[in-house]
Amino acid sequence: MPAPTISTEGLRELLERRAPVTVLDVRPAAERAEWSIPGSVHADAYEALRRGDPTALADFHPTNGDRVVTVCAAGKTSMLAAERLRARGLDAVSLQGGMRVWSLAWNTAEVRCPGTTPRIVQLRRTGKGCLSYLIGSNGAAAVVDASLEPQVYRRVAENHGWRICTVLETHVHADHLSRARALAVDTGAKLCLPTTDRVSFEFTPLNEHDTLRVGSAGLRVFHTPGHTPESACYLLDERALFTGDTLFLAAVGRPDLEASAEQARRRAHVLHASLQRLLALPPETVVLPTHTSEPVEFDGRPISATLEEVQERTSLLRETEETFVSQILTRLPPTPPNHHRIVALNEAGTLPDDPTELEAGANRCAVA
Repeated sequence: MPAPTISTEGLRELLERRAPVTVLDVRPAAERAEWSIPGSVHADAYEALRRGDPTALADFHPTNGDRVVTVCAAGKTSMLAAERLRARGLDAVSLQGGMRVWSLAWNTAEVRCPGTTPRIVQLRRTGKGCLSYLIGSNGAAAVVDASLEPQVYRRVAENHGWRICTVLETHVHADHLSRARALAVDTGAKLCLPTTDRVSFEFTPLNEHDTLRVGSAGLRVFHTPGHTPESACYLLDERALFTGDTLFLAAVGRPDLEASAEQARRRAHVLHASLQRLLALPPETVVLPTHTSEPVEFDGRPISATLEEVQERTSLLRETEETFVSQILTRLPPTPPNHHRIVALNEAGTLPDDPTELEAGANRCAVA
């Protein structure tokens, strides 16, 4: 009899309430290094399980309670692992759909921002490393860089007594499929993007120094091209800066996606100028990016830092313009998987029936 399975939502809930469960990743080491479930343990048993090796997982013992959830790329080899462990008397189940479906799992953390009254909730796709934000003030809410299904934002907003009135994007994304348009349609909210001719759907354009109201709070627009030509950052009450993929906590945005070599060089120069503008903001400004390169723990701790801390961690920010350009172009990571197709869908404002097929894998929008 096949081993039972657990859904992404089921495992997400177990981890969120810190239930005793051992998550066993049986993928090859190279795949696990690319992205993984926070707190999981690894046994490189993929090939042994596939060939029916009777010694596969013979030495495995749970590390966090007796329940085990086995994980592979798509949920097939993990079934073999769960069956092998159940034959040993362990309470083992397989993650349905594997890491491909886990890419939609999420958790939240509240961002503390001294000196401002709006509340900020960071919503994190735990495996994919996508970070989005729900800003609430006086019953109204705005969402920045929606990367989860609309019902997730609705649920979190309703739990806080907020109504989503505005949906914003910092730029046209290449690493994940945007849910911004779907969320705006679902909630009746106003959809806002930096001024651009890249997209084929209707939106409210945002320009340099525009200010959007969210309840009693204000979001000021900074046009910060470089990662993409239209990239923008949003400054909440002069205290918290939503940086998209322009600035991360220890890295900067890559300038080469959807660009020729010469365009990438020009965009690197432009990115340097944009970053210098951001660095002129007060050092205590809280930086809130749209991606992180590590799996996101279920710890309730926001992924954020002050602008001063970011500058200390990121050597590229201290380089001259020519050195910055030279170094960023030589440090580019591999391009995100499927990024041409993802960009095309985001420009059209459409979503495929199964987004997990395109989104599997870690994000690659940063240059450290």
